[in-house]
Amino acid sequence: MTLSIRSFNLGQLQTNAYLLQGDDPQRAVIIDPGMNPGPLLRAIEPLAIEAILLTHAHFDHIGGVEEIRNAKGCPVYLHPLEQDWLTTPKLNGSLMWPEVSPPISTAPAEYDLAEGQQLDLIGHTFKVLHTPGHSPGSVSFLCGKDLFSGDVLFRQGVGRTDLPGGRERDLYDSIQNKLFLLGDDVTVYSGHGPKTSIGYEKANNPYIR
Repeated sequence: MTLSIRSFNLGQLQTNAYLLQGDDPQRAVIIDPGMNPGPLLRAIEPLAIEAILLTHAHFDHIGGVEEIRNAKGCPVYLHPLEQDWLTTPKLNGSLMWPEVSPPISTAPAEYDLAEGQQLDLIGHTFKVLHTPGHSPGSVSFLCGKDLFSGDVLFRQGVGRTDLPGGRERDLYDSIQNKLFLLGDDVTVYSGHGPKTSIGYEKANNPYIR
């Protein structure tokens, strides 16, 4: 079964939102709908959205949640450690940079995510990896050979750990003891910037040696 992956660069922080479709092109999943989601909303107008999956609940990754949920009536999945972040602008960081974002608050997520959980959506299985460090409830989603890593791992970079709840030791543990145990041929779709691969990052990421 094929997985179609389209990325949308949203908001001032250029957050990658991902629109995923399986063999039925009329059904889709969205990962991390960020701020100013107009292009994404137009793309999903004819589609049934099965779920919004959140890698974490920082404001630049959740800015489009309510617009899409209201338009499509789809449930939101999030790790419980950040459940309160959706409803609280102080926790999701949207109060920290008023020049970038208004205060963001959404309704709570309908479903919790947990380490090792498997979600059957759009004819594919998404495995949940709890990968804290950038934030306490950060998760990555593995679908076949495609990994959606949020702000944990970037092409030649790693997530910042200086925001509330961040912890450098946890971040490197998540990368080295979870993500780097995946196959070198796994493609990594990050929360910002271009895609990469596990093999490339093991060989070239200057932050992880």
